[in-house]
Amino acid sequence: MFLPEIETLPPTELKKLQGERLSGLIERLRASDAEYWKKKLNGIGSVASIEDLPSIPFTSKSEFRDQYPTGMLAVPLRDVVRVHASSGTSGKPTIVGYNAADVALFGEVNARCLAACGGTPDDVIHVAYGYGLFTGGLGVHYGAEALGAVTVPASGGNAVFQVGLLADLGATGLAATPSFALRLAEQAAADGRLADIRLRWGIHGAEPWSEGFREKIQEAWGGDYDACDLYGLSEVIGPGVAAECYQNKGGLHILEDHFYPEIVDPDTGEPLPDGELGELVLTTLTRQAQPVLRYRTRDITRILGAGCPCGRTSRRIDRFQGRVDDMLIIRGINVYPRTIESLLLDDPCISGQFAIVVDRRSTMVELEARVELADSSLVPRREEILNRLKKHLADTLRVRVEVLLGDPGSIPRQDTGKAKRVFVRVDDTDPLAALLH
Repeated sequence: MFLPEIETLPPTELKKLQGERLSGLIERLRASDAEYWKKKLNGIGSVASIEDLPSIPFTSKSEFRDQYPTGMLAVPLRDVVRVHASSGTSGKPTIVGYNAADVALFGEVNARCLAACGGTPDDVIHVAYGYGLFTGGLGVHYGAEALGAVTVPASGGNAVFQVGLLADLGATGLAATPSFALRLAEQAAADGRLADIRLRWGIHGAEPWSEGFREKIQEAWGGDYDACDLYGLSEVIGPGVAAECYQNKGGLHILEDHFYPEIVDPDTGEPLPDGELGELVLTTLTRQAQPVLRYRTRDITRILGAGCPCGRTSRRIDRFQGRVDDMLIIRGINVYPRTIESLLLDDPCISGQFAIVVDRRSTMVELEARVELADSSLVPRREEILNRLKKHLADTLRVRVEVLLGDPGSIPRQDTGKAKRVFVRVDDTDPLAALLH
């Protein structure tokens, strides 16, 4: 553990710390000169403990757009030392400011996540997340340095070059999107350098991915590789909000001394008990420049509770089922892309590459899944595998899915950014065609 004195706090002491930090946060925000915070807290009574949190209204993504660019800052702009941003649906990016304390916090929480995944000061950590306004690269980079590891700021792209770096610098940890982690393993195998690479663990986030995809990544890197999930979002801090530990995969330890979680009904906003699926809501207890109160993430998960073989006492959240906004309605049936991915990648004859096409060329929406065989030896069995996939999807989803099963390498690879998995088809142009250029 990176901070065992915090990460093993008994639940009662953790709850007390959360209350103290929430109370201090509200006091700071009440003292802010920002008009946004004056309005946000208008009419809110005393906030003395974490039980008082539901008295505060939710924060939505639209508020970032309405307050663009810096209206949500709780400190003067001159106190900000860094700005990150994510792309916005309205053409305006979501701007997030950090002061010096926030940058230090960014390093701390990511170091804790790296340690949970198996990272140590003796590691060489290859950071293949994108650098720049996107929070991924710099967040994990600062975490790796705080951990005391050798940090390789490779960024995204150029898989051939990165495979050489992985081998030549002796990387033992890999930080990358799950899709790029698999892409690098495929490239290493193609270049004959897989045996030269000594990776033993990886931390993979920024994209939704399933247990089936985890198995594909671990198999591709040799079986002893631990692929762990990482969660974050720019509006809260970036990566470092929660991560799996390698001793107990399947749930993510949320760093709830900094980020307090709630689960609410996505439709009503009413709180849900631990164990029930709902929308994750987060409050930043220690952010200074741009905190958020009860931010509705739109991510669907559940609280799994505390207690873990690794010794951490923070609660865990389940791996994400999808996003409220990503749900597809196909012939009246609700389908999450993550569910389709899980069903496809359960099949050992399928590689980790896939695409989902929502065909809207007619009034009756059709669903298409494109996958590829894991290796060329399976080509004679194509028809058998195809029929098995179609039946598995239909039996589970209760909706017909057209499956296109290509040869190995037939699905376009992406070397930069988050992998695009869901495409919408509105005319006769193949929506995946753009990935080929």
